[in-house]
Amino acid sequence: MAVQTVASTYDTPSTPRPFGPAAALSCRECGTRFPLSPIFACQECFGPLEVAYDLPLGDPEGLRRRIEAGPTSIWRYAPLLPVPADLADRPNLNPGWTKLVKADNLARELGITGGLYVKDDSGNPTHSFKDRVVAIALEAARTFGLTTLSCSSTGNLAGAVGAAAARAGLRSCVFIPHDLEAGKVVMAAVYGGQLVGIEGSYDDVNRFCSELIGDPIGEGWGFVNVNLRPYYGEGSKTLAYEIAEQLGWRLPDNLVIPIASGSQLTKIDKGLQELIKLGLVEDKPYKIYGAQAEGCSPVSAAFKAGRDVVRPVKPDTIAKSLAIGNPADGPYVLDITRRTGGAIEDVDDAQIVDAIKLLARTEGIFGETAGGVTVGVLRKLIETGQLDPAAETVVLNTGDGLKTLDAVAPTTGPTAVIRPTVAAFREAGLA
Repeated sequence: MAVQTVASTYDTPSTPRPFGPAAALSCRECGTRFPLSPIFACQECFGPLEVAYDLPLGDPEGLRRRIEAGPTSIWRYAPLLPVPADLADRPNLNPGWTKLVKADNLARELGITGGLYVKDDSGNPTHSFKDRVVAIALEAARTFGLTTLSCSSTGNLAGAVGAAAARAGLRSCVFIPHDLEAGKVVMAAVYGGQLVGIEGSYDDVNRFCSELIGDPIGEGWGFVNVNLRPYYGEGSKTLAYEIAEQLGWRLPDNLVIPIASGSQLTKIDKGLQELIKLGLVEDKPYKIYGAQAEGCSPVSAAFKAGRDVVRPVKPDTIAKSLAIGNPADGPYVLDITRRTGGAIEDVDDAQIVDAIKLLARTEGIFGETAGGVTVGVLRKLIETGQLDPAAETVVLNTGDGLKTLDAVAPTTGPTAVIRPTVAAFREAGLA
């Protein structure tokens, strides 16, 4: 996907720019451009819209210094995002700048010799990468004068929206499938906004929200992943920026990224391409690998079959945060993995649980089920020869395992229960 730039729509450098370097919305299919506004579909061909930029080209060293002097949050990258320059001074959750963990123990376990890192986004304010995307969407909602923040969610996004709205002093009303993990339901509800369970899958929830946007009830509402989706998606670029900066302003050889809607993967690629265009990193080949749960793997199935069309499926997996049976960005994910020479794989529920435990046992990182998917797929890619173990690899953990305890609880517990004596400890064979 090429980085799109257009001439600035602002008359003079002194004119306030509420969207910073963002210049327009551009259709990913036909290229038609529209003014920055709360729309998400092209009026010419109904293709998806994304933000196009007037990027600060020409002085990579100056830009690098400016970024490095910025706050330890995603706002250090404000010059590359659709946000005003003074954003860090506004009430928000300041997500980002999470740890990039050098995972030598896990690398040895998997036979990786080229270096392995885990980008651990469980350190965000609501313990998932969704804080990044919501932070950008929130600023768009403020700029457009919207009064209610909303979303359709598989769990993590609902919590991120509730927290961000509470911090910003906005109303929130979020919609989730009725059968989410209890931890995610509690976390979404605790922030005091409205939480509505919908009978059905995430795809049913998403269709409902699309209908609500067209109803008078939805007037003044900002659905972060629907009418604010072009801005929302840009938050995932900050994962690419941070990984490159934390590696010393260079790109890894491989990235393993989970696929739900596919937006995160496509925007990470967009961020990497922007870094190259800006001269912040050396232009070099990299491979992007997508990871899905076997019980919801429409993009993986399309990749393996050599298709360009992603056929919707009915999700059936413990990885509920990835359980989107009709992923909006699926075709673009296929394009990127094929363009970069990567692949898309899937793992079953038992492999997901095993990978969660493997990551915890080797690196002390308790990932949620999506993290189990990426680590499980990484292991499968190595075993099947699809990923070179001598190449440097970054794998994403996008959320905290405390949100998905049900996945590991049946097979995880005390080593032993004993009387409070040393003798009992010896008798149990634990000494």
